[in-house]
Amino acid sequence: MSKAWIGIAVAVGAVVLLGIVAVGQYNSLVQAREDVDASWAQVENVLQRRADLIPNLVETVRGFAAQEREVFTEIADARSRLIGARGPEEAAEANNALDSALGRLLVISERYPELRSNQNFIRLQDELAGTENRIAVERMRYNQQVRSYNASIRTFPRNLFAGAFGFEPREYFEAAEGAQEVPRVQFETASSGTREPAEEAR
Repeated sequence: MSKAWIGIAVAVGAVVLLGIVAVGQYNSLVQAREDVDASWAQVENVLQRRADLIPNLVETVRGFAAQEREVFTEIADARSRLIGARGPEEAAEANNALDSALGRLLVISERYPELRSNQNFIRLQDELAGTENRIAVERMRYNQQVRSYNASIRTFPRNLFAGAFGFEPREYFEAAEGAQEVPRVQFETASSGTREPAEEAR
């Protein structure tokens, strides 16, 4: 075999090898991106569950505290923004605003003993607390997937393929500072035997 044919065979082999590597890298990047999308879908599911619980909670509180219009409006606005959010950044901003408004709503509930003892309010508050926990878990999982994906597309040699195939970094779903300590209303028994509202961090 002539040297020319050997050179051609080596070149073809190199191209084939490069193609195999490129396909492997591409498939790996696609899988990482799909993992991020699947994780975000789970975040959206728990955010939707929270949004679905809020109207019932608001209506229950409104039955006892109809004059608290400002906080009801604030909750409605934040909920609408959350439902209409496009992507993690908008969702995080709306979710943080909703956290703040719901915190105010729970503080307001302390003023109404009848509301605090209402079984519907207690049940909704418990469901909302459970949903908050699920949001925290799914947010953590999503951010882990984003961290892994973003690192993957920025490290050599995969960054060469990521740039060529148009893989872009994804946004984290950031909680507001102190969001891990969402206020929770509890009731402690005072020395007089009456029940007084207290607030502690979860």
